[in-house]
Amino acid sequence: MFCAVIVAAGSSRRAGFDKLAADLAGVPVLRRSVAAMVAGGCKAVVVVCPEERWQACGLAAEEWPVPLIRVDGGAERQDSVAAGLAALPEGTEWVAVHDGARPLISPLGVRACLAAAQRTGAAACAHPVVDTLKRVDEHGCTLPEPVSRERLWGMETPQIFSLNLLLRAYDAVRERGLAVTDEVSALEAIGVPTTLVQVGVNMKITMPGDLELATLIQKYGC
Repeated sequence: MFCAVIVAAGSSRRAGFDKLAADLAGVPVLRRSVAAMVAGGCKAVVVVCPEERWQACGLAAEEWPVPLIRVDGGAERQDSVAAGLAALPEGTEWVAVHDGARPLISPLGVRACLAAAQRTGAAACAHPVVDTLKRVDEHGCTLPEPVSRERLWGMETPQIFSLNLLLRAYDAVRERGLAVTDEVSALEAIGVPTTLVQVGVNMKITMPGDLELATLIQKYGC
């Protein structure tokens, strides 16, 4: 059984507003992320978020074709993911961990990532870095050193794994006292590589301008 954990417990400090409850072409950002996971084939979705956000996004009021479960998050992202994993229904074999602030992921993208995970045990949505990269000093001024973008990829979500493999990775993270910002990093703790998959437009809503751009993309496909 394929299920999802959607991480949506953050404070949205950088955005300056609750980006997950924000309106995106008539639908809250978080609800779009949930709908994408359901349409992508998930048989249950665990949403890690505060009760007030759950209510603000109308998730409790809407009827869904699969079980939708809410749990509270933790102090750090990895704590929130662990809480979500603990709430997965019995029989879960594959799990997608997805950032609630990535509402543009398509059901086709979810299924492509799942297919890659089922071939290798671990897969994640990502994109090759195409921008020129610069390192800066403490004042924000560029340093005269080249930063190669060759074989560099920017990580996205969903990141999909065999549940047993991901649980083993998080056990190692906890036992070693590590801090990780995504599940690919957790798997690195046990020496397991992750297959990266390009799935098209899959931006994360972080700043106010991101919401405006995502709205244009949603409305016009631009």
